[in-house]
Amino acid sequence: MTVLYLEALVVIALSLSILMTLAWVVQQRTGNSGWVDTIWTFSVGLVGAGSALWPIAGAAPNARQWLVAALVTVWSLRLGLHIAARSAGITDDPRYADFARKWGVNSARRMFVFLQNQAFGSIPLAFAIFVAARFPNAELRAQDYLGVLILFAGIAGEALADAQLKAFRTDPANKGRVCDVGLWRWSRHPNYFFEWFCWLAYPVIALAPGYPWGLATLLAPAFMYWILVHVTGIPPLEQQMLRSRGERYREYQSRTSAFFPLPPQKGVIS
Repeated sequence: MTVLYLEALVVIALSLSILMTLAWVVQQRTGNSGWVDTIWTFSVGLVGAGSALWPIAGAAPNARQWLVAALVTVWSLRLGLHIAARSAGITDDPRYADFARKWGVNSARRMFVFLQNQAFGSIPLAFAIFVAARFPNAELRAQDYLGVLILFAGIAGEALADAQLKAFRTDPANKGRVCDVGLWRWSRHPNYFFEWFCWLAYPVIALAPGYPWGLATLLAPAFMYWILVHVTGIPPLEQQMLRSRGERYREYQSRTSAFFPLPPQKGVIS
């Protein structure tokens, strides 16, 4: 069994590397880095669903395999289509554009390396899906349904946060202001929080006595938290907001939690 799991890791790694190479080609051809996140989302969905349906002892996929494949597919389609619609309306993603300015003449090469690192870092996500789908007991259990509830709660929360932000931005009266309504009153990045929350579904499905591989699924929410909070999520976006909103955003920072939804406070840097 260990050999099979290692084989899956290799296939997942190669697939993600190839797909993120495609993302680099699209980014270089269009000049719009927004398509990078679109392709990444669909790539994780495609590789994740494929790994979930990987045959077990040559048999047709069981109910759990189909369930897990459906979960990652729904996640991928919701987020991917949302990012695609956003990317179609911009000339470039400000976060990646800032990276390109810093990289200068080496931006093409540095972007390729950056996206390959992103592919490498995404391996725990797809592998968590593979591991959850191969839980030894083929019959669905209560924790499988709990995993479904967690993922759909995450998707619903993220969709609500996106809708609230879009409504705020489309109101001319809010031009130059910082969105602090609805979920955005409780977290500066509620969409990121609920994206992270989605990935708790796979540990819930996979963790159980007698299945040591289930521990590997914990890497998915751990990686997602790290990437969102410390790498390509919050840090570059907050820098951009400070440049564009200045003191208004600093005041928002002082009273609003950065990630986990918490009651707003006064005069506390989160």
